[in-house]
Amino acid sequence: MIAVLHAYWAWGGLWPGHDEASLAKTVVGASGLETMPPAGLTVLVAILIFVAGLLPLIFVSGVPSILPASLVWMGMVLLAAIFLVRGVLAFTPIFRGRHPQQPFATLDRRFYGPLCLVIGVGYVLVLALA
Repeated sequence: MIAVLHAYWAWGGLWPGHDEASLAKTVVGASGLETMPPAGLTVLVAILIFVAGLLPLIFVSGVPSILPASLVWMGMVLLAAIFLVRGVLAFTPIFRGRHPQQPFATLDRRFYGPLCLVIGVGYVLVLALA
């Protein structure tokens, strides 16, 4: 669903904002940002998030894959690290200084950062239990 939401934004969707500036302040929050990142970058993010969601299914053999098992395992470890680091960053002064706009700053500490931590822990659990 998160990948679909990014694709929606890439094709001009504005929810949960009411215009591009409010959307950028809600989902990016970077200093001085008044427009959304380029559509191509947002599509790339949507694709990467989709792959990140598919990789655990491949890892537990729920989806057939032509990828070597070692590559899938390394991808899982990398994604676990990325999500855990992103989740922790939400609570650091450096990240908050780079993304201070509201409502992003508050949403990041309340929802986005904790969600990334939960996803990262989920990857770790899948790796540990497989």
